[in-house]
Amino acid sequence: MKIRPFRLSVLALGLLIPAALCAVVLFLVIYAAPAIGFSGFGFLTHINWNFGDLDDDPVVVNGLAVPSGASYGILVFIAGTLLSSAIAILIAVPLSIGAAIFLAEAVPPKLRPGLSMLVELVAVVPSIVFGLWGIWVLIPFIGHYLSPTGNGYGLLAASIVLALMITPIIATTLLDALLQVPKENRESAFALGATHFEVVSKAMMPMVRATLIGGIVLALGRALGETMAVLMVSGGGLNLLPSSIFSPISTIASFIVSQLDSAEGDPTNMAVRSLAEIALVLFIITLITNAGAKLLTSGLPHVHLRSKKH
Repeated sequence: MKIRPFRLSVLALGLLIPAALCAVVLFLVIYAAPAIGFSGFGFLTHINWNFGDLDDDPVVVNGLAVPSGASYGILVFIAGTLLSSAIAILIAVPLSIGAAIFLAEAVPPKLRPGLSMLVELVAVVPSIVFGLWGIWVLIPFIGHYLSPTGNGYGLLAASIVLALMITPIIATTLLDALLQVPKENRESAFALGATHFEVVSKAMMPMVRATLIGGIVLALGRALGETMAVLMVSGGGLNLLPSSIFSPISTIASFIVSQLDSAEGDPTNMAVRSLAEIALVLFIITLITNAGAKLLTSGLPHVHLRSKKH
């Protein structure tokens, strides 16, 4: 059988992305292997992170050279990542659903493209801008009106900033799906005497449930991996599990960025390898999230895009 060049080139391009992903994961596993051997399962269950004495002579533990007093536990960062992302999703989902339904059902068709474009523009705002807004506006507000300690930095601020960043992702995804719901479904529901609310909630939303879940997963991926905005407003909590919504936290991604410069001062390179292990943990969390979403959406009805008639 003769393989056509076009088919071969398309196949090569299609395999490029999974091959690159596998290469990144393989690199992380190989590079982080000494750190995995040193910390073991305690890497995930301990809350103490300490580079140790970088100026003293390294010690040998389990055949590996590490700084004296070094300890690598990331439970605090896992908790900060999952809590901030979960709270952000809880805030963003109702806002996104409301915005999408408003644009799809209440806004006149002539105004809808302009307003939906404004929502989409929020999604492309650089994260550093959200971080600056958080420092100048959100942090003073939380510290003055909400936080009992008067310090606005922490879990709540990070969650709100993340929610603002991911709301447009969910809203625009859901809006596109709502606009593709066949008119026959809406008209049939109205003909049976359903109110506008019942049409949206019982005739339209069940059809776009899979799309909504997909949008939430995309937004959750953005929240899990967000770095700079969270770093600027989270308070940089270290070696202490959050006890309230106002507690300072560190997420996995923000901690890697904040500690990379210091880790490079480790002569044994164990600190950098441990950061690579953190990155591997974040990848696994993201993978589990996407796999869970795939299971949730299997069997749900999907809205198929219709070609526009000219």
